Amino acid sequence: MARGTKKSLEGKNVVITGGGGGLGAALGKEFAYAGGNVALLDIDYEAAVLAADAIPRGTATAIECDVTDFAACSEAVAVAEERLGPIDVLVNNAGIAHRSLFAETDLDVIHTIMDTNFWGSVNCTKVALPTLIERRGAIVVISSTAGFAPLLGRTGYAASKHALHGFFTSLRSEVPQVDVMIAAPSFIDTNLRHHTLGGDGEITDHPQSGVGKMASPDDVAERIVWGVEQRRTTLVLGNVGRITRYLNALAPGSYERLMARKLRSKLEP
Repeated sequence: MARGTKKSLEGKNVVITGGGGGLGAALGKEFAYAGGNVALLDIDYEAAVLAADAIPRGTATAIECDVTDFAACSEAVAVAEERLGPIDVLVNNAGIAHRSLFAETDLDVIHTIMDTNFWGSVNCTKVALPTLIERRGAIVVISSTAGFAPLLGRTGYAASKHALHGFFTSLRSEVPQVDVMIAAPSFIDTNLRHHTLGGDGEITDHPQSGVGKMASPDDVAERIVWGVEQRRTTLVLGNVGRITRYLNALAPGSYERLMARKLRSKLEP
């Protein structure tokens, strides 16, 4: 970790969804390193336990939670507050992806993506918001470059991330007491392939595809915690993300053609 022994979030209580692996587990370590107490929520409870046990300092706890179920979110947040205390930071990280052309994708797959990526974030935010307002806390939303640019073969995923941007930028204007930060990484070297659906709704066996060098979860997590410390509203991570943002804004047609050429071949088995 690059920040030495600094503990800028000392004593803050942090809830992280999708905390059982990948970026969620890395965020748990990084928030704990900054002095926070963390609750790792995940539908895979055993994975959350392993991730919590791997956090070397502070208080870390694992809680089972299906973010698509509002009642489950309410219960999980209540358990987190019982174990840690009132929430100061909510990190909406839980998510899944799909990789398939829309013409070859069952609509149930799109519903599943939206239920997890969009509604999961809305559910947890709805539960935690009163406390976050009272404590002048922070919400972190893990989006993607797909939240502001098209992505071939990921129509449902891109739709869910665009929806997050629309919802949370609007929420930010409603609750000035709460810092709302949207973090948009590009491609991260995680086990996302184990949470990627094909057009038929089954987990795909394809390797994770991307453009450019993949970022490590630890590096992305460190930047996100820095963004919380600095009270940033938007955090676009990586060279690919920054280039995507500007090229899509300035020359969207050129960006779409370039992106399609880069990714179309990667949809093939």
